[in-house]
Amino acid sequence: MFTLLSTANPKIQKGTAKGYLSFILHLAPATLSGKETCPKRTAGCTAACLNTAGRGGMFKRGETTNTIQKARIRKTKMYFDERDAFMAALEKDIAKGIKMASKLGLTPVFRLNGTSDLSVEKWGILEKFPTVQFYDYTKVLGRKVAQYSNYHLTFSAADGNDADVARAIAQGYNIAMVFDKLPEAYMGLPVINADEDDLRFLDPKGSIAGLKAKGKAKKDTTGFVKRTIMMAVA
Repeated sequence: MFTLLSTANPKIQKGTAKGYLSFILHLAPATLSGKETCPKRTAGCTAACLNTAGRGGMFKRGETTNTIQKARIRKTKMYFDERDAFMAALEKDIAKGIKMASKLGLTPVFRLNGTSDLSVEKWGILEKFPTVQFYDYTKVLGRKVAQYSNYHLTFSAADGNDADVARAIAQGYNIAMVFDKLPEAYMGLPVINADEDDLRFLDPKGSIAGLKAKGKAKKDTTGFVKRTIMMAVA
């Protein structure tokens, strides 16, 4: 039904319990498509990327790709090489999503950087759907989004971007952090369980969206994952 968007992500499906139907755009992260889609990525987040989580990481014996990865690369190449067609398809998908949510009695919300970190505010989409909630995670500070009441950004902590995290907090961002075990508080801010749903625009202001390390992140040694043992020692 959808050309670009999906509702198949298990985490975003949790939002239906709160009355929201999330639609997500998964592009190929980093340079998997031949083009960079995560300009501020770090070694840790690149290695632990959820691009290969769930069905995206299920490969047949001897193969290094699958239909999901091929689709993400195809969408990404469409974004870079056929921008007008990409945007037209995205607008149609958003309109379809709004109608689907309405039929189900749910509120539609859209995350356009499921596995990327592009400047959605430059696409013209936010202006075309001013009453629809969009949201993303980002590692890029200084994005010009203050004028968009329908776009919520959560800043993503990673290995080596502590200075940006501090600046993001000072600028009023909530912070997403990955932990081995979720603490009650970190850096003087309350930590909420962000694995319960993906609705970051509902998080209390001045909080940390805590995510438990999954998949490859469990073996992280870069500092991308915050270790509770190290916190106790500190």
